[in-house]
Amino acid sequence: MRRILIVGAGQSGLQLALGLQAQRYEVTLMSHRTADEIRCGRVMSTQCMFHTALQHERDLRINFWESQAPRIGGLGVSVAAPDGSRAVDWLGTLDGYAQSVDQRLKMAGWMETFAQRGGQLVIHGAAVSDLDFFATRYDLTLIAAGKGELVSIFARDRARSPYDVPQRALAVAYVHGLGPRPEHPDTEAVRCNLVPGVGELFVMPTLTTSGRADILFWEGVPGGPLDVFAGIKDPGEHLATTLELMERFTPWEYARATRVELTDANGTLAGRYAPVVREPVARMPSGGLVLGVADVVVANDPITGQGSNSASKCAASYLAAIVEHGDRPFDEAWMRATFARYWDTARHVTKWTNAMLAPPPEHVLKLIGAAGQVRPVADRIANGFDDPGDFEEFFYEPEKAEAYLASLVG
Repeated sequence: MRRILIVGAGQSGLQLALGLQAQRYEVTLMSHRTADEIRCGRVMSTQCMFHTALQHERDLRINFWESQAPRIGGLGVSVAAPDGSRAVDWLGTLDGYAQSVDQRLKMAGWMETFAQRGGQLVIHGAAVSDLDFFATRYDLTLIAAGKGELVSIFARDRARSPYDVPQRALAVAYVHGLGPRPEHPDTEAVRCNLVPGVGELFVMPTLTTSGRADILFWEGVPGGPLDVFAGIKDPGEHLATTLELMERFTPWEYARATRVELTDANGTLAGRYAPVVREPVARMPSGGLVLGVADVVVANDPITGQGSNSASKCAASYLAAIVEHGDRPFDEAWMRATFARYWDTARHVTKWTNAMLAPPPEHVLKLIGAAGQVRPVADRIANGFDDPGDFEEFFYEPEKAEAYLASLVG
């Protein structure tokens, strides 16, 4: 039986551990927190997972919260006008519903399931010295801890990393009491509100530890009017600031948020990081090799909502590569080929995310505007969140955008 070590108990690490466990590998999972510490801790993300990523969980039969989480049937975009109205407002329909489950709920539950099924769970904050010890004692060591010291062992891929500083200041609040959007009161939807030159507000339904809730998520241009959360420690002040900015920049969203309250004292989060692609393989001083997983090696800004989706897709891709490899050694050539297989999907996410961080060119503005008039355009953009590779066909190049729009009215 092949022995595999996974360091990191997030979406990718746990999904991969449970998948390998089901294939009868001997898996050791290392986490710096217990399931109870995760469940009772601070929110970790703003995950919204689309059909393909959700299907990977269904395939492993670990979609434990699917019947409880809101079924998100649409994705809408609003663009703020200078006078505080909406210059653009539309809703696209998803081919398959999306869902969001608070990672405190999901990761704690998955960790307990892994242990109950006989997996070796080690609660320990791994350092580089630990990896040096373990890397030669397992058939394969995978690093799925996207934050902290371990990330530093993977070199930055400069050719694939155009940004070396954060492009957005992030602020999250989980709330109860948000009213429905009057334009579609019966449709659960992710709403993306674009405030040109200022940033973005995302609003999405979720399932949290206290039941159904909504996430209010500001992404502010650094140094701009939304970049004000860094010094806020009090959760109540964080929410008040969130609402003040909504009233100022997205009054149509503020109108349904006048009665919200935080889901819990740990329901806020603020921070920033630079999007980056890293080399997938690191060599330890003792000579052992380790392979990076998901946002350890490809970390995109959350502006396109791809973090958990990419983690799920990476775990599924790596699982297939490991099983297909049989009893052969997990050498450097295999590691690089395994990452390349994942990169074939991840490159589309990175290209799209980096494009959305920059001011949109004229043809993209035209596409977003057309979506408010031509329903197929809205639906296609919405479903691109599930399959970002489709944007290659109509989004990046003016000629392809023009041809696509012409095909709809020709």
